[in-house]
Amino acid sequence: MQQSPTISVVITTYNRPDALAAVVEACFMQDDKNFEIIIADDGSTANTRDTVARLAAGAPVPVKHVWQPDEGFRAAMARNRGTLAATGDYIIFLDGDCVPQRDFIARHRRLARPGFLVSGSRILLSQALTERVLREHIDVAGMSVFARVRHRLRGDMNKVLQTMLRWPDLGRVRRSFSWRRIKSCNLAVWRADLDKVNGFDESFVGWGHEDSDLVLRLFHAGVQRKDGALATEVLHLWHREARRDEESSNRKVVLERAANKTIQAVRGLREHANEGPFTFPG
Repeated sequence: MQQSPTISVVITTYNRPDALAAVVEACFMQDDKNFEIIIADDGSTANTRDTVARLAAGAPVPVKHVWQPDEGFRAAMARNRGTLAATGDYIIFLDGDCVPQRDFIARHRRLARPGFLVSGSRILLSQALTERVLREHIDVAGMSVFARVRHRLRGDMNKVLQTMLRWPDLGRVRRSFSWRRIKSCNLAVWRADLDKVNGFDESFVGWGHEDSDLVLRLFHAGVQRKDGALATEVLHLWHREARRDEESSNRKVVLERAANKTIQAVRGLREHANEGPFTFPG
């Protein structure tokens, strides 16, 4: 019988402490509490540090805060440093604006198999509902079925059945690489597989496709992909779209790597092997 993996949840954040608090508090309410949390902070100010300290003080699971200076969009580096701070052999990457449902950890654990990664799914919330959730501290993951259907009919959620239906671990494996539904806001990978490909590639400039690049390189390394839909959905709080100035050039890099069967990141986990985690100044 396969042994259950030890799980680390690496939550990426940048200057949005109210959303981060909603995500972390939802993690605290998981049915399965056998995991740790690493906050991978891409240069937030003291407001986030204070929020993490408050959350950690009463946490039912271990919480670590890994911070790096704000030098522009460096989510790949934050995720790599979060991975290096993790003790689990299975890493679930989660964004600091993606609220997990109660069975999120349990479902990811059930889908975890050696030789596979799991690309999770998300449900988009409207700006109006997001603002109300954060302002009134609404437990959005604990909403009743009636409330979810009502929000769907009002257009405040782009999907609803996916929050209620659960599909078993059947027919989930993708035999070839696909760009569809690759989101590092909800992605689970074995730590050994991340080491094999040198983690996220920090050589990508600006927003876009560093997550597709990781999944592609893992595919070249023999790691197959499972679709986590109808099992691992998170509730994605609204935010303004990031600047996508570099998206087309980043996609071009991924296409070149698809042709070249690239496996290793140019700059990734190994480049941080001999450094300790950054601490918040002051």
